[in-house]
Amino acid sequence: MFGILKKIFGSAHDRLLKRYRKIVEDVNRWDQKYNSLSDEQLKAKTEEFRKRYQDGESLDKLLPEAYGVVKNTCRRLTGTEIHVSGYDQKWDMIPYDVQMVGAIAMHNGAIAEMQTGEGKTLTAVLPLYLNALTGKPVHLITVNDYLAQRDCQWVGTILRWLGLTTAALTNSVPMEQRSKVYAADVVYGTASEFGFDYLRDNSVASTRFEQVQRGFYFAIIDEVDSILIDEARTPLIISGPVPDSRQMYDELKGAVHELVKRQRDLCSRLATEARKSLEQLHQKEETSKLDKKQEEAEQEAYRKLWLVGKGTPQNKILKRLKEDPAVRAAIDKWDLYYHGDQNKEERLQALAELYMIVDEKSNEYELTDKGIIAWDSCCNSSSAADFTMMDISHEYISIDEDPTLDAEAKMQKKMAVREEDARRKERAHNLRQLLRGHLLMEKDVDYIVQDNKIVIIDENTGRPQPGRRFSDGLHQAIEAKEGVEIQKETQTYATITLQNYFRMYEKLAGMTGTASTESHEFKEIYRLDVLEIPSHRPCQRVDANDEIYMTEREKYNAILKEVRAIHEQGRPILIGTESVEVSEKLSRIFKQNGLEHTVLNARQNDKEAEIVAQAGRRGAITISTNMAGRGTDIKLAPGVAELGGLCVIGTTRHQSRRIDRQLRGRSARQGDPGNSKFYISFEDALLRLFASPRITAILQKFRPEEGEAISARMLNKSIETAQKRVEQRNYLMRKMTLEYDDVMNKQRREIYEYRNDILHTDDIEQLAIALIEDVCALGSEKYFEGHSEDQQWNPEGYRNWLMHLFPVTFESGCFDQEILEVDQIVEIASQKVTQAFREKLLRENSKVPAQLVAKGEPPKPAHGAVRNLMSRKIDQLWQEHLLQMDHLRADVSLRSVGQRDPLTEFKHEAFALFDELSRHLRIEMARALFRFEILTPHQSLQQLLNAGLKMESNRSLVGGGENMAPPFTQKG
Repeated sequence: MFGILKKIFGSAHDRLLKRYRKIVEDVNRWDQKYNSLSDEQLKAKTEEFRKRYQDGESLDKLLPEAYGVVKNTCRRLTGTEIHVSGYDQKWDMIPYDVQMVGAIAMHNGAIAEMQTGEGKTLTAVLPLYLNALTGKPVHLITVNDYLAQRDCQWVGTILRWLGLTTAALTNSVPMEQRSKVYAADVVYGTASEFGFDYLRDNSVASTRFEQVQRGFYFAIIDEVDSILIDEARTPLIISGPVPDSRQMYDELKGAVHELVKRQRDLCSRLATEARKSLEQLHQKEETSKLDKKQEEAEQEAYRKLWLVGKGTPQNKILKRLKEDPAVRAAIDKWDLYYHGDQNKEERLQALAELYMIVDEKSNEYELTDKGIIAWDSCCNSSSAADFTMMDISHEYISIDEDPTLDAEAKMQKKMAVREEDARRKERAHNLRQLLRGHLLMEKDVDYIVQDNKIVIIDENTGRPQPGRRFSDGLHQAIEAKEGVEIQKETQTYATITLQNYFRMYEKLAGMTGTASTESHEFKEIYRLDVLEIPSHRPCQRVDANDEIYMTEREKYNAILKEVRAIHEQGRPILIGTESVEVSEKLSRIFKQNGLEHTVLNARQNDKEAEIVAQAGRRGAITISTNMAGRGTDIKLAPGVAELGGLCVIGTTRHQSRRIDRQLRGRSARQGDPGNSKFYISFEDALLRLFASPRITAILQKFRPEEGEAISARMLNKSIETAQKRVEQRNYLMRKMTLEYDDVMNKQRREIYEYRNDILHTDDIEQLAIALIEDVCALGSEKYFEGHSEDQQWNPEGYRNWLMHLFPVTFESGCFDQEILEVDQIVEIASQKVTQAFREKLLRENSKVPAQLVAKGEPPKPAHGAVRNLMSRKIDQLWQEHLLQMDHLRADVSLRSVGQRDPLTEFKHEAFALFDELSRHLRIEMARALFRFEILTPHQSLQQLLNAGLKMESNRSLVGGGENMAPPFTQKG
C-alpha cells in the first residue's frame, strides 16, 4: 500500500528535490537576464542585495537573484588565469543545475550528499555568498590547511570579484593577525583552528581586544561526516604545563619493557609448543584416528593457542596456524567453552598463566596476579605499593592517636602521608599508561616517529597531526616507549567537543559524498537532514564483488597479480590502505616486483595534492592511506578513459562503510568509466574481531585451495554486518562523549558568559561592586539562616568573616541589634565594603602621574587591574574545576559495578561541584579586589632590580595599552 502511494506522490526526498528544481529554474532565468549587465553593474548587485536585506527582505526571497549573480560571474570568469597553490590555473567551472540544488539544500541547513567529482567546492560558494550578505560571520570548514588555503584562492575568486572579502584561517596564521582574518566576509579554515580560537578567546584572552572571533552565524562543513562523525570522538583540548609535575615515565619504562617482553616470550613459547604438538599429532595419515591421550594433547594445544590469543593477539605463529579453518574452529570452541557460566572459574585459572590479558575488541588490557608479582622482579625492588591505594583516613587516625607527637609534628606527618599518596597515584597512573602504550598503541598505525617526535596519525584520513598529543599522559608513555625526549606533563586549561562547538552556529550545513549511512546521527545530534543530490551524469563505475582470502599472504599475492594485469593495459590504479604500515608493506612488494608507484601516507603528506592530481596519468600506480577529504580530483589523462578509466583497489574493508564509499568514489567522476574491487582476508582486524563465528564453520566445509578467493553473498553480508557493529559501537562512544560534555557545556557557557561580561563591560567598577554585594549576601546565608529557635543567628561570626575576607573593620556588636533584618545587615555590610573598595580604586588610580595620562595611558589604571584580576581568577579556578571533573568522570565509571548509572551519578556530582565552584569563585574574586597594588614606573624598575631582573612567582606585570593597567602586583 505504502509502495503504491510512494509511486504516486513520491517520497519526501523526491518532493523536496522537485521543489528545489523549480527554484533552480528561477535562478537560470535571472542568470540569463544578467547577461545584459556590464561587469560593474553585476558587481553592484552585492550592495543592492545587502541594502534589501537590511530593509527587511529575507534571504530566501533574495536566493534566486543572488545565485543567478554567482552563476553569471562564473560564466564571465571562464578562461581567467587564477594563481592557486603555487601555479596558474584557468577557470573553467559554471554551476550545473544539480549543483544549484545542492546549494539550495545547504542554505536551508541540510547536508548535500554529492558524489566525488561533482563539484562540492564550487557548490558551497553560492550559499556562502548569499549568507555573507547579512554581514554576519560566515565560515567554510575544511579538513586541512591546504584545502582551506586552496579553496580561498580558487573559488574565493568569485566572492572577491563580487566585492566580498575572503580569508584563510590556517595553523600558520599568527595570533595577532587572526582578528583581521575573522573580519572577512567569508573565512575558510579547519574545524580545529575555529574550535581552538573559541577556547583561546574564552580562556587566554585577557582583554576584549585579544578576542578574535565575532560570532557564530552560518557554517558549511566540507566532508561533514569526517568532521562531525569521525573527529567528534575526540574533544578539542587546550593544555599547559602543570605547576607541580611528578611524572615517572623515565624511571618506569625499563621495567615495563621487561614485563611486556616476558609476556611475549611466554606466549611465543606456548605457541611454539602448541605448533610442535599439533605437527606431531597430525603427521600421521588423516585416516588414522587419535586415541584418547592424543585427543587430550590436541585439545591442550588448542587451549594454549587460545591463551596466546588473549596475551598477544598478533602472534605470528598463531596467525599462521589460524589459516587452517579447523584450527580456527578448535580455538573458537575453547572460547565458547570458557564463556559458559559454569566454566568461569576454570577460565580465570587459565588466564592466570599470563602476565597480562589484552582485549583487542574493547582496546583494553588487564594485569593478572602473576603480572603483579612479576612487576616486583622487573623493578628489582618491592613494588607492591604500585597496586595498592593508601587508606588515608586510617593513616590520619593513627597519627592523631600517637601520644608522642605534638600538633605541629602531627601536621607534618599528615602532609607527608598526603605527599606519599599523591606520589603513589601518579606512579600507578604512569605505569598504566606505559602498559597501554606498549600493548595497545602500534607504531605506523596509531602514530609515527618523525624528527625524534611522536606524531599522531588521524585514523580516518591517514594524515599526520603535528601539534596534537594523546591526553592523560599517554603521549609521554609512547615517547618513553620509542626512546624519544619525554615532554613535560600537561593539564587541561579549556576543552570542548566538536559537537557542542558547531551547535553554537545559528545555521549549519554540510556536504560530502558519504553521509546517508549516518543520517540518523546527523538528525539526532545536529538536527541536520541529509539530501542525496543526483549526479550530473550517470555513474559508469563497475563495483566488483569482494575477493576474500584466508590469509594476508594470499590477499597480497592476488593484489599484485591484479595490479600487474591492469598496469599492462596502461590504466591508472589507486590502491587504498588503512595504515602507514600496510602502505609501506605494499610498496616493498611492488619494488621487489619492479612496479613503479607513488605512496601517499602520513610520511609523504606534504606532497598530497601533487600525488593525488597525478593519480589519473596513464600507467600510474598510487598507494594511499585513506582517501577521505583529499580535496583534489583525480582527473583522467587523455586516452585513459578509452582504456577503462581509473581502477580502485581496496586492501581491506574499513570499520566504516563510509570510508569504503569514499575510496570507491574516487573512480568514475563526472560520468568517466572506472571500476573498483576490495580484497579482504580473514586476518584483517574487521573480520577477526567483529565477524560472525558462523563463518568459521562454513570455512571448515568449503576451505578453498591456496590462493583461491571465496565469493559468497552470505560472506558479503557478514562483512557489512561487522561494519554495522563497529559503526554502532563508535556511535555509542560519540554519544557518551557528548552526553558527558553536555553537562560540562552548561557550566562552560555560564563561566564564559561571565568572563566575557568582565572583558566587555565599560563599567568594571559597577560589576565589581555587584560582586561584593553578592558575596556579602552569600555570607549571610551561613550566619543568619532564620528566625526559628533551632536556627541561631551568629552576627559575631558574620562580622569576623567579613573582616577576614576584606580589609574593613566592623565595630564589635554592630550586627547585634535585634531590630535589624537580614537584608538590612547585608546592606550595612555591603555599603561599608563597597565604600572601602571605591577608596582603594581612587588611591591606586592617583599613583599614575598626570603626564603619563596625557601620553595615552589609561586614565583609570586600577580599573584595568581589577578587570585583569577578575578574569585571571576565573581562569585559575576553572582549570582546577576541569581537573576535578576529569577525576570525577574516571571515578563514576566504576559505579556501574554497584548497579548505578555512571552518567546520572556524574550529573548529580557535577552539579554539586559547579555549585561549590560558583560560590568559591565569587568569594575569591571579591577577596582579590583588595589585593593588588599599582606600581609607578620607578617602583617597577626598583622591584625588578631587587629581584635580580627575575619576576617573582607571586608578581604579575602587565604592560600598558588600550584599556589595560600599567604594572601592578597582586598581594598575598
